[in-house]
Amino acid sequence: MSEIASPGQLRAALLRWSLFLAPLLLLVGRLVGLLSGSGEGNVWFFGLAKPSLYPPPAVFPIVWSLLYLMMGVALAMIVTARGAPGRGAAIAVFVVQFLLNLAWSPVFFAMHQIDAALGVLALLDLALIITVFLFYKVRPLAAWLLLPYLAWALFATALNWQFLEANPDAGVEVALAS
Repeated sequence: MSEIASPGQLRAALLRWSLFLAPLLLLVGRLVGLLSGSGEGNVWFFGLAKPSLYPPPAVFPIVWSLLYLMMGVALAMIVTARGAPGRGAAIAVFVVQFLLNLAWSPVFFAMHQIDAALGVLALLDLALIITVFLFYKVRPLAAWLLLPYLAWALFATALNWQFLEANPDAGVEVALAS
């Protein structure tokens, strides 16, 4: 069978994948954050000196929810681009950057390793830049949907660095107790 899908079928596939991937990424991201003890409820985090760049805590769940939903739609655009050159590599690098994204909360909030978390973010930034580039080659709109995420990740890197500068010994008690 060599029939080409109609535009309606392609739109339906994108919608189905978007309705699956966007909530899935949001759920996984929120779950990892909750299990890591992220946010103001974390006693260790509450005791840290907050940098001047640190936004009000209510900003984080709103921004991350929007970003995870946009990531899901962008990924759905790539997943449904069957036969597009570079599609497999784009999906693979997306998975790598998403795993790095998920790794940050446990490293920072649960392990109290601000310096290691900064390293995770540096790797995330690099993987995300590659992801945007690869997505652009497959579906330019998918890459554009990732640009706010890239901007936020770069902001998070600067913020993490400022946390490290303001709290240079914050992870020492954890390392000494191990």
